[in-house]
Amino acid sequence: MDENIKEKRREKEETREELLQLVLFKLGEEEFGVNILQAREIEKLDQGVTRVPKAPPFVEGVINLRGEIIPIVDLRKRFGLTLPPIGYDSRVIIVEVRGALVGMLVDAVVEVLRIPVSAVEPAPPITKGVDAQYLAGVAKVGDRLIVLLNLDKALSPEESQELAEAELGDK
Repeated sequence: MDENIKEKRREKEETREELLQLVLFKLGEEEFGVNILQAREIEKLDQGVTRVPKAPPFVEGVINLRGEIIPIVDLRKRFGLTLPPIGYDSRVIIVEVRGALVGMLVDAVVEVLRIPVSAVEPAPPITKGVDAQYLAGVAKVGDRLIVLLNLDKALSPEESQELAEAELGDK
């Protein structure tokens, strides 16, 4: 009888679908998401951003977050999207990209959501004005489509190096 119970438990575990937990945010009117495992924290942009000379155009500058210098990347500029002014709901999502902390400036953080991995489909070549190389896929959740970002591709190794140099240059 114990073997029967173990077998049923094993079957239940096999039928449970793997879930992906995402931080959802808006850029303009579109919803995007990143894996929560890459997100460290979400901050309101209530402090000044220090500009960094010769930084790429999509880098707003750096902030001092509890003694740590964090480069701030405006994802709207990075992806060539329209630029509404930074507003009350604007946030910086601190994420880890290739071992370095980077702040992503977004228009609003919407929610943290768990979705089944099966809800994610490969990204079409161009999605919502964002080049497919930056995308991990597109999730269908009810009547919503959520563009999932591949943070390791959103910044090239060269751009990551530039951000690291900008961070070191401000210390």
